[in-house]
Amino acid sequence: MGRVHTQAYARIRHHYPELALTPVLASVADEVPGRADDAAAQFGFETSTTDWHDIEKDSSIGAVSITAPNFLHRTIGTAMVEAGKHIWIEKPVGLSEDDARAVAVAADKAGVQTAVGFNYRNAPAVEEAKALIEAGEIGTVTHARFRFFSDYAAHPDGALSWRFERARGGNGVLGDLASHGADLLWYLLGDIDSLVADTAIFVPQRAKPTGATSGHALATGGELGPVENEDYVSSQVRLASGARATLEASRVSVGEQNAYGFEIHGTKGAVFWDFRRLGELGLCVGDRYQDQPVSTIFVGPKQGEYGAFQPGSASSMGYDDLKVVEAKRFLQSIADGKPVGATIWDAVRSAQVLDAMTRSVESGSWVKPGA
Repeated sequence: MGRVHTQAYARIRHHYPELALTPVLASVADEVPGRADDAAAQFGFETSTTDWHDIEKDSSIGAVSITAPNFLHRTIGTAMVEAGKHIWIEKPVGLSEDDARAVAVAADKAGVQTAVGFNYRNAPAVEEAKALIEAGEIGTVTHARFRFFSDYAAHPDGALSWRFERARGGNGVLGDLASHGADLLWYLLGDIDSLVADTAIFVPQRAKPTGATSGHALATGGELGPVENEDYVSSQVRLASGARATLEASRVSVGEQNAYGFEIHGTKGAVFWDFRRLGELGLCVGDRYQDQPVSTIFVGPKQGEYGAFQPGSASSMGYDDLKVVEAKRFLQSIADGKPVGATIWDAVRSAQVLDAMTRSVESGSWVKPGA
């Protein structure tokens, strides 16, 4: 993710030459010896370090990307904002609502701008879906399904990295994937009134790695240790609007690679989006109600930030492009002195939903996020 943020900064002037701020890659930190040096050589950072405190203390640095493991989000995030630095931090922002809120409160007190890595809301097709829903094109929303399935942890030889530890990785697939679902659900449909959830661990043990890991490395033959957090979550949701929704996420779905998306139904029609077909939006509108056809919209320069990347409809955008949009909105918020795009408080809202899922599993009952 550090690479993705870096490349996004480097591409800013290619796609947004009019932006008031142009980033300079000043310094990169990674505690694993050699990693920061390699990143500096590859991407052109002016300096590198194994201690993130060096960046915190550098008064010449005004903005920082935080792409460390979840358990470090609160510590690094609060330190950076208290040092007066604007932050672009990856979700879920810590291990709980308390962690996310601590960073949010510190950022507000420091008067700095924040951005959070809820990149899927930046897809032009998703922004078009939001516009269509708000315009009443599908009528009153009745029910929806949000689905985030992946196979990144499906291999039983996947190394027992920090991602699978409660103390460092938090709530597993809830923070990894369901956090995106919670953000998209709110972004498109509004506040959640209450929810009930179920979780499971399907790969209960993994081999401990013998050294530093990167990505989703495999490990065989080592000492086995327990997987402490969730592989799977499903949740039924009651929205404040009266609509109903389901939110489901899995990191162990064999046969699924980044199968992220939603189906939203209304009294007059429906919208459908699949991340794997990023630039397409399924739309069902009309007055037939029964046997009403679904059309495919190919988004173009009139939707969202598409025009900054492609000149005509139906040319593909990709995941990295969504992060460039995120970087642009972060820098724009700094230039304008006001929030643009997803902020730290969106991470707090998402964390409330994830914490509510955990409480629901523990109690076996419906619970209210934030209660």
